[in-house]
Amino acid sequence: MIIDAHHHLWRFDPVAYDWIGEHDVALRRDFVLPELRQMAHLGDLTGTIAVQARQSLEETRWLLQLAESEPLIRGVVGWVPLADPALPEILNALASPRLVGVRHVVQGESDPSFLQQPGIVRGLAEISRRGLSYDLLIKAHQLSQATRCVQQFPELRFILDHGGKPDIRHRGIATWKTDLVALAHHPNVACKLSGLVTEADPRTWTLAELEPYVHTILDLFGPRRVLFGSDWPVCLLGTTQRQWLDAVRGWIAAWSASDQAAVLGNNAVTWYHLESL
Repeated sequence: MIIDAHHHLWRFDPVAYDWIGEHDVALRRDFVLPELRQMAHLGDLTGTIAVQARQSLEETRWLLQLAESEPLIRGVVGWVPLADPALPEILNALASPRLVGVRHVVQGESDPSFLQQPGIVRGLAEISRRGLSYDLLIKAHQLSQATRCVQQFPELRFILDHGGKPDIRHRGIATWKTDLVALAHHPNVACKLSGLVTEADPRTWTLAELEPYVHTILDLFGPRRVLFGSDWPVCLLGTTQRQWLDAVRGWIAAWSASDQAAVLGNNAVTWYHLESL
């Protein structure tokens, strides 16, 4: 079983997806079910987790509709307004077993205490109460903020996207590693082995360049807290989904068969509670 625990879908609109730059030509088109099925076929995927790429309830509803019509999409990590006092009613209205987690683009928030804001704390408490997971989309300098947040919610499953986005281009491994150690200390945090190509230079990256970061993630989180994710189609800026899958397989090749299976699919089932879907 291979589950890609991190990919996106969109009908491209330059305003709605303004984070896709003019030079990101490979991304400036639609990526919907036909493209997903082709990618899954090439990558021998059993299932996927579709993750929000736009902070809107409209996109969350759309992703859930796709998931309900496409068995390949095992779950959706959507966006909801965490600080909205009406969050319980909003989640009730979404009412889909395919909604397995929530994400906010914290990396775009300038407040160093964003995750400690009272409204966000109340929202995360509601997410935890409902048994959903929370994807941490942060940059390396926000890891300590994330650790403070995790300490408040020992029952909430946190999943760190893209290894906490280390600054690979500028070899920013030291502080990132120190802060990642503190976050990984908490057993309710898992980490996606995803998105590292675009934290390096996607035009010139090499496996050797990524290895110190990859092995840090593998060593700190171990075989039961690492999830394979491609970050497709964003990864197309520097690689393909299949090439990234092959790279991950190479990095964990010395692990036991059961540990490899955990990283490539079983951990996604566990951390996103896909067992009943």
